Amino acid sequence: MTIREMAEEREVQYLSKYASLSKNTEGRDREETPCDIRPAYQRDRDRILHCKSFRRLKHKTQVFLSPQGDHYRDRLTHTLEVSQIARTIAQALRLNENLTEAIALGHDLGHTPFGHAGERALNRICPDGFIHSRQSIRVVEILEKKGRGLNLTWEVRDGILNHRTSGKPATLEGRVVQLADKIAYINHDIDDAQRAEILREEEIPEQYRNVLGNTTKERLNTMIHDIIVNSQDKPEIVLSPDVEWAMTNLRKFMFRNVYTDSAAKSEEGKAESMIEALYHYYEEHLELLPEEYLAILYRRGDGVPRVVCDYISGMTDQYAMAKYTEYFIPRSWQL
Repeated sequence: MTIREMAEEREVQYLSKYASLSKNTEGRDREETPCDIRPAYQRDRDRILHCKSFRRLKHKTQVFLSPQGDHYRDRLTHTLEVSQIARTIAQALRLNENLTEAIALGHDLGHTPFGHAGERALNRICPDGFIHSRQSIRVVEILEKKGRGLNLTWEVRDGILNHRTSGKPATLEGRVVQLADKIAYINHDIDDAQRAEILREEEIPEQYRNVLGNTTKERLNTMIHDIIVNSQDKPEIVLSPDVEWAMTNLRKFMFRNVYTDSAAKSEEGKAESMIEALYHYYEEHLELLPEEYLAILYRRGDGVPRVVCDYISGMTDQYAMAKYTEYFIPRSWQL
């Protein structure tokens, strides 16, 4: 018996009857010889962790564009916080921690430079639209490894695709990540907004603080514990009505006061204009696209708009700014 097979047997003996067992995966699009050490979902986790798209997340905006300070979240630190929260919940519920972590680490691989401002710009200008969860799937299925993709299992891809509020993950592990994503960004964005002095703790409505707590630590503790207590030995991942109400309305409060109308968003129009300009420029100068993207364009026939979106969405904030400067700012004006 291989080490992988022993690990799969431990899953059978220990995990909840509602957990996704590695040996029961729906498999990969391209059949592969199983690893002799790692179960399928652990292997997926490792592939995501080592891919280029994951490393680029450290230079992509979470909420604050080019913040002046070392402690603001970026897209990578957000991803790591989602992973930590999701793993804590999955472990407590005896779900598959490897599957949970793989989904969490991969859920934002398709995010654009400049956060949701970049996503809005591409969605507005691309004829087929742009949604970062769908782009994350293109990253792992097509764009990574020069068009070969990562060949992940169906369950990991399903969790990545369905992590947004409107999604319906097929596994409980995917549902855990879906909630962990919200828990992470609500709380770390409050923390960053307070650091930026655009939100004070006392400005958060008292009725939400009475339920969830009066600090980021208290709110995290309340939400995570509530999910675990209310989901034990159940075929679903749920919150209690009071905590779900407070969390949903706190999220709406953040959209009104931080995500869409605050000093943190004052520069986003410039970022969107930059993305739109790059889109049009590459659309007219396809020869500037890297060869691997041209190969995808001509081999798959996905169309110019989609492949241009592929390239731009993969850029870091700094790279997008450098390319915009190169194409649109006279050299004598560049600092």
